[in-house]
Amino acid sequence: MNKIFIKISKRAKKWIYIITANFLVLLGVIGIFVPVLPTTIFLILAASLYMRSSEYYYTWLINNRILGKYIKDYVEHKGMPISSKIVSISFLWIGISFSVIFLIEIYWVKLLLLVIAVGVTTHLITLKTLKKEHSLEKNISILTKPAKSESL
Repeated sequence: MNKIFIKISKRAKKWIYIITANFLVLLGVIGIFVPVLPTTIFLILAASLYMRSSEYYYTWLINNRILGKYIKDYVEHKGMPISSKIVSISFLWIGISFSVIFLIEIYWVKLLLLVIAVGVTTHLITLKTLKKEHSLEKNISILTKPAKSESL
């Protein structure tokens, strides 16, 4: 009985990860065109979930000619656009502040959340800042570039 439950829960976990990652990819794509949404962080989170659930989707995302660049720039320590940094840090602090003020009652947990927020903020600030315009121009040029025709 327990073995069946474990198999079902692993399968359910895999699909929850994939569905959540798909949603994050959608938000990341919207973020390419809407300045208030952080593209990079959504795609990094999606890649992380794909890595845990589907090698196929992970490979697709990392090697995607448009979306893969955002992840590779981060992973290869090239940096993040300033808009992504600002929105990521803002969402981080809004979420942590809300949790610390309204949801968490245990003092040491509040302190731990604040220390984590400071650490993540420091990490994001110290990353190299990429010019968003350059990344967007490159992605748009890839989208509009005519396909190579094969000669017979």
